[in-house]
Amino acid sequence: MNSLPQQLRRGLTLSLMLLMALLWWAGSLAVRTLGEDLIGSRLEHDAESLLTAITLSSKNQPKISCKHINPIYNRPFSGHYYIIHLDNESSYNSRSLWDQTLEVPHLKAGETEQWHATGPSEQKLLVWAKYFEKQNHHFTLAVAEDLTPLERHLSLFQWIFAALSVAALFILLLVQKQVIHKSFQRLNAVQADIQHLEQGETGSLSEDVPDEVLPLVKEFNRLLELLALRLERSRNSLGNLAHALKGPLNLLVQSLDSAALDDHPELRQQAQVQTQRIHQLMERELKRARLAGGGSPGQRFNAQQELPDLIKVLKQVHIKHTLDIELQIATETPAFGDREDMLELIGNLLDNACKWAKSKVLCRISGNHSIHISVDDDGPGRSESELEQLTQRGIKLDETVEGHGLGLSIAKDIVKLYNGKMEFKHSPTLSGLHVGIILEN
Repeated sequence: MNSLPQQLRRGLTLSLMLLMALLWWAGSLAVRTLGEDLIGSRLEHDAESLLTAITLSSKNQPKISCKHINPIYNRPFSGHYYIIHLDNESSYNSRSLWDQTLEVPHLKAGETEQWHATGPSEQKLLVWAKYFEKQNHHFTLAVAEDLTPLERHLSLFQWIFAALSVAALFILLLVQKQVIHKSFQRLNAVQADIQHLEQGETGSLSEDVPDEVLPLVKEFNRLLELLALRLERSRNSLGNLAHALKGPLNLLVQSLDSAALDDHPELRQQAQVQTQRIHQLMERELKRARLAGGGSPGQRFNAQQELPDLIKVLKQVHIKHTLDIELQIATETPAFGDREDMLELIGNLLDNACKWAKSKVLCRISGNHSIHISVDDDGPGRSESELEQLTQRGIKLDETVEGHGLGLSIAKDIVKLYNGKMEFKHSPTLSGLHVGIILEN
C-alpha cells in the first residue's frame, strides 16, 4: 500500500510494540535481578549469623547454638537452608533440609559464589556460599533460600506491567494517529490546489506547504509554466506558419489556372490536388488553434463552462448561416478528458455539423464513468454506403466522404487516442447526420 499515513502508522505501531516488549522484558529482568540481589544480601547476613553461632570441637564436629539462628532453619522444608561442608568431605545440614542435601562445590580460601539450585519439593533455590576459617578449622558455609515467593510476585508484576504496557500502547497509538492526521492535513491544501488546477480555477499550486514537499511544488509550478509557454509558442507558430503560407499558396493556385499549363492537364491536376491538400492541412491547424483557445495544460474539460464560449466562436465562424446550436448537458456530468482535446473534438464535430446544417445543430453530453457525446444536424445526411465508409476503421475520412473529411478526421484521431468508440448514423431527431461518441472517464 502506497499511503504514507498508513505506512507511518504501521511502522510506528510496530516500533511501539517492539519498544513496549523490550521495556517489559527489561523491567522484568531488572525486578528479578534486584530481588535476587536483595535475597543474596540477606543470605550473606544469615551466613554471618550462622558463623557466629558455629562452634567447632577438636574432633572437627560443628555445634550450632540455636539461640543465634533464625528458627526457620529448623522447620522442615521451610525454604531456608544451610550446609556446612568441611575439608574432610563431611557435611552438616540444617534441620530444614530433613533427609535431603544440596551439592556444594569446593571453594578456595576467601572465595564466594552464588548460584541457582533445585531444592526439596522441586523448589527453586538461590544459594550463597563462602569459604571460612574459624578456630583453625576450614569449611564452606552455604545458605539457600526458596525463590518461589519472588517468582510469584514477579509473575504478578509482569502481568500488571503487561496490562499497563498495552494500555500505554493504545493511548500512544491514538495520539500517534492524531499527530499523523494533523501533520498530513497540511497536504490537503496541495490536493485542493490540484483539483482547482484541473478545473481551471487556478494556474499554479500554492507554495504555502510543508518544507518537505515545497521543492516538489516549486518544480511542478515551473513545469506548468514551461509547458504553458511551449504550448502557446507552438500554437502561435502553427498559426503564423499557416497564415504565412496562405499567400504563396494562393499565388500558386492562381498560377495553375494560367494558359501555360493548358498543354499539361495531368500536371495541372496533380498540382491542384497537392495544393488542395496543403490548404486542408493549414485549415486544420488554424482550426485547432482557434478552437483550443487558452487554458492551462492538463486541465480537465468542464462542458458547462467551456461549451457556451465554443458556441459563440462557431457562430462567428459560420456567421453567414442563421443556426440554432442547442446544448443539452446532464447536470451530473463531471469534468472529463483533457480540456484542449475535448474542445478540439467537440469543436470539430460541431463545426462539421454547422457546415451541413440547414438551421439547427443539437449537442448532447451525459454520463459519469462513461461519457456519451452526440452531435446531430438537420442537414442532408449521408447515404448508407457513405455511413459505412465513415465507420470503417483505418480509413482516413478526408479520403472518403467529401466535406466531412477534415473535422471528422480530427475527431476520429482524438477518440482513438482515448480508446473510445465513434459511430455514424442517421439522426433520429433532426434527420441529418448523427455522430455518437463514448469515452471512458
